[in-house]
Amino acid sequence: MEALRSEDPRRFGRFTVLARFQETASAVRYVARDTGTGETAVITAARPALAAVPAFRRRFEAEARTAERLAAGGWVAPPLETGDGEAEGAELLWTAAGYVPALPLADAIGIAGPLPERALRILGAGIAEILSRVHAGGAVLQGLAPDTVLLAGDGPRLTAFGPLGAAATAEARLGGQLSVRLGYLTPEQVAGKEAGAPSDLFVLGLLLAYAATGTTPFTEGPPEEAARRIAEADPELDAVPEELRTLIAGCLAKDPAERPTAGTVAAELALEGAAGLARGGWLPERLAAAVAEQEARVRALEGAWEAPAVADSVPEVADAATEVADSVPGAADAVPETADAVPAVADAVTETADAVPGNAVPGDAVPQEGGAVGTHAPADPRVPPAPDATANASANATHDTGAIGEDRGTTRFLDTGPKPPHSDRATTQLALPHQPPPLPAVPAHQHTHGSPAPYPAAVLPGSAGPGSGQGINGRSSSGQGANGQGGNGQGSSGGPMVALPLPPAPTPPSGGPALDRRGLLTVAAAAVGGLVVGGGAVAVIGGGESAVATDAKPAAPKPRRTLPGQPPEPRWIYAHPSSESAPLTAALWQDRLLVVTSESQASAVDLRTGKRVWQRADAADGQAALTAGDLCFVAGPTEFLWLAPKDGAVVHRLRYADGFTDLPGLQVGRLAGHSGTVVWFTGSHTVTVKAPKPKKGKKQEPDKKVVQAHLFAYDIVRRAELWRTPVPAGRAPGTPLYQVVAERPADILVRQEPSTLTPADVKAAKGKGSLRCFDRETGKLQWTKQYGTAGPNAGIAGDESGILYASVGADLQSFEADTTKPLWRVTGTEGSYFGSPLVAGPFVHTTERSQQIGAVERETGRFVWRRSTEVPVIGGAPALTVSTTGETLFAADAAQVTAFSAADGERLWKFQDIGVADPKGETVSAPYRALASGANVIVQRARSFYAFPVA
Repeated sequence: MEALRSEDPRRFGRFTVLARFQETASAVRYVARDTGTGETAVITAARPALAAVPAFRRRFEAEARTAERLAAGGWVAPPLETGDGEAEGAELLWTAAGYVPALPLADAIGIAGPLPERALRILGAGIAEILSRVHAGGAVLQGLAPDTVLLAGDGPRLTAFGPLGAAATAEARLGGQLSVRLGYLTPEQVAGKEAGAPSDLFVLGLLLAYAATGTTPFTEGPPEEAARRIAEADPELDAVPEELRTLIAGCLAKDPAERPTAGTVAAELALEGAAGLARGGWLPERLAAAVAEQEARVRALEGAWEAPAVADSVPEVADAATEVADSVPGAADAVPETADAVPAVADAVTETADAVPGNAVPGDAVPQEGGAVGTHAPADPRVPPAPDATANASANATHDTGAIGEDRGTTRFLDTGPKPPHSDRATTQLALPHQPPPLPAVPAHQHTHGSPAPYPAAVLPGSAGPGSGQGINGRSSSGQGANGQGGNGQGSSGGPMVALPLPPAPTPPSGGPALDRRGLLTVAAAAVGGLVVGGGAVAVIGGGESAVATDAKPAAPKPRRTLPGQPPEPRWIYAHPSSESAPLTAALWQDRLLVVTSESQASAVDLRTGKRVWQRADAADGQAALTAGDLCFVAGPTEFLWLAPKDGAVVHRLRYADGFTDLPGLQVGRLAGHSGTVVWFTGSHTVTVKAPKPKKGKKQEPDKKVVQAHLFAYDIVRRAELWRTPVPAGRAPGTPLYQVVAERPADILVRQEPSTLTPADVKAAKGKGSLRCFDRETGKLQWTKQYGTAGPNAGIAGDESGILYASVGADLQSFEADTTKPLWRVTGTEGSYFGSPLVAGPFVHTTERSQQIGAVERETGRFVWRRSTEVPVIGGAPALTVSTTGETLFAADAAQVTAFSAADGERLWKFQDIGVADPKGETVSAPYRALASGANVIVQRARSFYAFPVA
């Protein structure tokens, strides 16, 4: 962290900038304050030269949108605001996120050494949970690196969501291209094959091995053999805790098909989820102190900035920060004594020689991520200086290029010690000359998908070509190679250089084939010995752009494999048109139609093909979609409709005003339930009650308006009312909403929605919920009862034998419905509660707000199984649905849909729709729904519907 420089913006939208927080080759991060709320935020502002590149702008905005979508599942901080650059100048491109005190993984390892096993489990489970949500949508993250993973007090955080965020460096190139260097590579990328979801698991294995040992498994050995080691060598995992060694080795399998899925890794590391395992703290003492120290410095900075004479008090601010740092025990000596024994490896943010000619980074001038303040440790004396280091430093001091470097004219906030060295040398780094020669024109048949792209041998890294630099396991901004080996020219490292051309892509200077109009991720770098990395198709989550080879005829895509933990390939996907109002309800008709209603119309989707077959304005605002003989019954706000399933034509309609003439002005609520051909619903109307004749000499009282309510039973095939019975009116406008919670041969049990209870009802119930029992033949009210301390909102369900299962406090309790006698109790999770259970076969399937899903024996209350959805606690308990075969259980919540085996609780797969890839598209926040239909389950989120095959 350091004071602002003269060229730094002082405001971004509603945020006032307080200090520089961190600097990389592609962006500068600032500590800022929200002038509206007073909250502290971190602003990430792209460098102006890159912000002007449309490809960079698109990816920057897209990855911010991805962070917003992934934040619903936890471990990702949602952006508070993203600047569009239009109102503030085209050169400004930024995003703001809430400040979370945290340390980058790389810094944490330098401070306290390898993490203990419990912390490793929480770290790995948290990242795996994010990857599981990403992969469920068919995307690939490619955003993992030690500097993109933060360790906060309550768990890990991920801060990069695509190749741009994980890149060590980025630069603008001629022709509208953006070049970035990625971090860790995988065997399939080294071989030029497709990088899919298993690639993320390989990198996760590298991260966990690094967190467990302080080094990555393939760094030992000659740097020129790094690519071979990744592709062929066995990882060195002897120092990894034995309990985790098998799992990490599985992640590092050479064959992608042999790697576990993200969901499997999350479950094996923390069955209760990362959030559950992290309760009570998880960081080692030294790291917890360092996080607290960082937060204290930021808070001190806030207080100093609020002082009246801010402009004249920068030295005092520095002193305040120093005093706070000194007040944290152990923070000043947090760097291990063995730091000097680790070869100095420059930070990835210094790798800008390729992007900014003549730039060098003084060793004492690089700010640290996560708020670590101060300077780097002195250069390792065993590493000879780069030949041009002095000249470059001088040039940097006189020519401001916007690159990382020391600003000697500012006052810096002091740190408690030098930055710990990074021992996580990149697995392999492939350098690209600063001015690459044009690619020669090659016939399409000579450059096929996944094959090496032609590149002049004279400029292969490691050769004597002009501008080449040593880029394997080494890093230098002035040509210095790995382990002290000098390179030629201005090589820079940090992973493979890949180009992200602007669509429509320009024609290569050599006159080669034009690039595809879609966003490309084209590898333009050659590896050691002439190996070209990349060329495979990648669905990158950050930008929603497919990465394909520059082939004239790309190979036909292979069918997607179905892996454990990943959802099966959907049979179809239906997207409700954005030009129409959003869906309000969705229901199934005879396993043939998906009926979607909205404010403007009803639509029917063929369940076999996913194609819309009709839309009908008559059924707007409808609900349900029930079978009425050969017709589709829909209940609307003013009428019942019977529609022809073939084309949606109205065959019959019953307006409430016409069908219930003795109840003028009848207002019908939503259906309370249905069984066979019978539906139950409530309705109300207003009547005028004449005031009694006043006594002699008294004034006539006005007539009163009184709401009368009824519960109805109606046969939708015979189109006839079966019975009605008076019930108490609800809260204004007066229609009580009922829900049938149990059907028995002789009666039905219903409860009233709490939102429609009158204040008098609530007072009389004394905070408890009540159930009413009505005779199925006559509608006569049999009784009204309460069950233990179950509240009006308690999750509750019953079975045909007259047993109720209700949420009571944090527990689930079973009662005899007629006597209210308690039968058994299941203990829940402390601080949580049970949602509505689902009775299916011999089990009562349970759902808790703590994201625990389970199966309880109906007779005994014994848990048969209990599993976590692996989603951090957000919102209420997941909603449960069972497949028509009874074999698969689905839990739908705000973050995803999780499929379990109903018999034993095996976690089968997860699905998350991350929404549209367009950075300016609407943010989808609707929860998921699951509807069982024959051999399918229909998953809905807002306008999107997916048909997944199930057992």
